Amino acid sequence: MTIRASVFIATSLDGFISRQDGSIDWLNEANGLVSQGEDCGYKAFANSVDVLVMGRNTFDFVRTFDAWPYGDKRVVVLSSQAVDIPKDWVYPVSHSSEAPEVLLRRLESEGFKHAYIDGGVTIQRFLRAGLIDEITITLIPVLLGTGRPLFGVLEKDLKLKLIRTKAYEFGFVQVTYSTR
Repeated sequence: MTIRASVFIATSLDGFISRQDGSIDWLNEANGLVSQGEDCGYKAFANSVDVLVMGRNTFDFVRTFDAWPYGDKRVVVLSSQAVDIPKDWVYPVSHSSEAPEVLLRRLESEGFKHAYIDGGVTIQRFLRAGLIDEITITLIPVLLGTGRPLFGVLEKDLKLKLIRTKAYEFGFVQVTYSTR
């Protein structure tokens, strides 16, 4: 398979992507510390991908934003349950219940080259299947103690190779690893 799959996500220092109830109030508060015009590399990353795969919970959350953040990029919502995509929705969003490997192969056959994998459970499924090529985590200097973890159970260790680190003056630290 030649399609690449990457993760770009923020976590608390203790590895949570949200509180138990899905709230990211702590992340929104931390983003208030970010310098004007700084996006911690998100725009460059987003420009490098041509398709997004996210879980239903992530899709439902993103739909609450004032503006759709992905423009006209194709988004596939991965869920075993039906996904409510409004009939008048103007963005290229579809639903799939395929296994991660099957989905990536299909996307590759459709000409896609780089997938952005988003959402805790979806990321965990792709990691377990050995399909993630690169992981970028922006560590936010807060300890939550509990919440929804980024990583779940793996059948075996997943060794990572450090690609780069970047420390920001406002306290964030970003690490990027290759899984290959």
